[in-house]
Amino acid sequence: MRPDRPQPRSGTRRPVAGGGGHIARKRFGQNFLVDHGVIDEIVRAIAPKPGEALVEIGPGLGALTNPVVERSEKLTVIELDRDLAARLRKRPELQVVESDVLKVDFATLAAEAGQKLRVIGNLPYNISSPILFHLLPVAEHVVDQHFMLQKEVVDRMVAQPGCKDYSRLSVMLQWRYDMACVVDVPPESFDPPPKVDSAVVRMTPWAQPEEVDVQVLEKMVAVAFSQRRKILRHTLGAWMAERGLEGGFDLQRRAEEVPVADYIALARRAAAG
Repeated sequence: MRPDRPQPRSGTRRPVAGGGGHIARKRFGQNFLVDHGVIDEIVRAIAPKPGEALVEIGPGLGALTNPVVERSEKLTVIELDRDLAARLRKRPELQVVESDVLKVDFATLAAEAGQKLRVIGNLPYNISSPILFHLLPVAEHVVDQHFMLQKEVVDRMVAQPGCKDYSRLSVMLQWRYDMACVVDVPPESFDPPPKVDSAVVRMTPWAQPEEVDVQVLEKMVAVAFSQRRKILRHTLGAWMAERGLEGGFDLQRRAEEVPVADYIALARRAAAG
């Protein structure tokens, strides 16, 4: 498991500790997890078991892969770096998907496994939000997700209304998942160390999420948070007026003060016409 943003400190060209000569690639922004205490803590949070359909994004040098597959016996890994993918293919207990994760069809992986997936691993920092939104439509095929991300992104994901971290990302993900930060990971846990703190978030899809047109919800929330310092009368008010949605929603609030349930209710009204 390795976060891929921000870039490692300049001048890092030595082989990664314990990496068999592998040099962290700047174009992938590779930072490899090497702290065994943190690794153990993450694996305990995941609690992998034999027979589960586990999928790891960004296995890298196997820091998380190895202890997880010891417990699960089999593991599907998604790796973009062709050199690392070639190494991983030598291991019969691993099914290697050499691909950009944004091109991976997780619904098909679940169908091939004959069960829902448990997705773990790294989300590259530079495209973490696109990956989260790529997985959103296939949440019904997932048991849970454990991801390492930049700490400030995790803070936004789990933030509650009234908090400065509460954002569009908070609303869109909390509609579909129950989420919690389960492990904090400092920079010195990596080689080379990134310049930011990291954290692991647990995302468990709601068994019965509120039915809503996701495109309507996404557009509406984007408008609401477009000028988050202003009260919603100046942003979402115009959006509502265009759709004839008068009343039933307090526009004297700021976007960060509105609970997820209120946004969902308004999106359902908008979709109903």
